[in-house]
Amino acid sequence: MPEFPGNPLNDSAALWVAEPEAPGGDVLPNGWVWAAMPPAERRMKMRELAGWVSWLTATFELHNRIPPCWYRHTAVVEHLTALYAAWVRSYCTPTGHRELAEVEWISMLHAFAPHLQVASCATGTHQEPPPRPAVRPDAQEAFETYLMSAAFGTAEAVHPAADEVLRRNNSEPQY
Repeated sequence: MPEFPGNPLNDSAALWVAEPEAPGGDVLPNGWVWAAMPPAERRMKMRELAGWVSWLTATFELHNRIPPCWYRHTAVVEHLTALYAAWVRSYCTPTGHRELAEVEWISMLHAFAPHLQVASCATGTHQEPPPRPAVRPDAQEAFETYLMSAAFGTAEAVHPAADEVLRRNNSEPQY
């Protein structure tokens, strides 16, 4: 991989982050949860991701897929973050995990590629995404009512494979 000055990818040890602690000493899941990062860490990680996206775009010739303003589109940032985290696990972990990890990662990249595009920015000029619809004031109440009254929230638990388990144990299915 070419070295980019100041790029954390030049130092593979910098790819591994200590697991953060929550108040009270509980260990939080290690990952790239943007909203959970303090601003300074968020800026540092975004620079790290940008260096990798630069490498990714050049290596896989994705300049027509990933817009130059990718970092301004939350969905694209989340997809690229997931690809980066998976890439680190596939390429930077000790061998012995999965034999085809790298091939699987490349397949995942191709599956994600359509989600990296932003039609409104295809010309190279950034366009702000449309505003999100306003949240209905009664949305939370409607959600809770649904959970408490619809079959989804009230039906008895029945596993779809319960009859198969019974068959394997030479029991009769419960119809």
